[in-house]
Amino acid sequence: MKDTHVLETLPILILYPHSRCDCRCVMCDIWKVAAVQEIDLEDLERQAKDIEALGVRWVVFSGGEPLMHADLCRLCDYLRLRGIRTTVLSTGLLLAKHAPSIAQRTDDVIVSLDGPPQVHDRIRRVRGAYQMLAAGIRALHAQKPDYPVGARCTVQRQNFRLMRETVKTARELGLQSISFLAADLVSTAFNRPEGWPPDRQAQVALTAEETRELEDEIGQLIAELPEYPGFVLETPEKLRRIGLHFRAHLGLAEPVSPRCNAPWVSAVIESDGTVRPCFFHRPIGNVRGQTLAAVINGPQAVEFRRTLNVPQDPICRRCVCSLYLL
Repeated sequence: MKDTHVLETLPILILYPHSRCDCRCVMCDIWKVAAVQEIDLEDLERQAKDIEALGVRWVVFSGGEPLMHADLCRLCDYLRLRGIRTTVLSTGLLLAKHAPSIAQRTDDVIVSLDGPPQVHDRIRRVRGAYQMLAAGIRALHAQKPDYPVGARCTVQRQNFRLMRETVKTARELGLQSISFLAADLVSTAFNRPEGWPPDRQAQVALTAEETRELEDEIGQLIAELPEYPGFVLETPEKLRRIGLHFRAHLGLAEPVSPRCNAPWVSAVIESDGTVRPCFFHRPIGNVRGQTLAAVINGPQAVEFRRTLNVPQDPICRRCVCSLYLL
């Protein structure tokens, strides 16, 4: 009988090409990383046979800030020549500088947008971050007017009342879409190997009263969705899950796992070669000393998938960034 936990295909590969970031966001600790590590072209070349054999068709550059990489475009060129879609997740601070090469040598960009200008800058803790982001989007569209740029907003204490205003801001920036996710409060991802202590969680989490305000804001946003069909990528159900996430953190509701099959259709490779089945679960190997296929279908990885019960797993029940691919 075929073992469904041994992967024959891996449609999505998430790469952290660079270990550091150029923002100091309140809801993330990646900016505290001191060491500079990168995935270079030789790393990709070593895994080329497995990337092809596993049928990878979409590579998402995350991190860390991918545009801080010494030569990200060489990685993109290598992948696109093999028919693989490339997406860059970016803070947007370096978009203007790299706009010509990004527009010609990648497929799309998703920028972080935390709210209207002053709120965005306060959360990013970089003076002028919004203006740099806006200039970068303009530069990309000057190169290629139809180049797709979307936004992603992390909802937390400093911007939860401004979801509708953030949608308005995204439209004013000329973006193609926006998506929302709740701030991750308890995992060991994003350079938090020991997790956050309660006082640090409280800086980003919401109180019970604030959660009620958030749910009201979400309800009003849902009511406005018909005004701009398809612009907000989440369904009403997924938007309401953001309120549930903060309510569950307070013990006012049971956390509920999203529908997700990420460990069966994707993998995350960090800048040091560490491989994870998704952003939040423990590593399953490292491609510095093994091939991608050997890691993905090694005993540790197969056993992880075989024993993972998504609805009951405590990490899955607190997940803020799920993936379900048919």
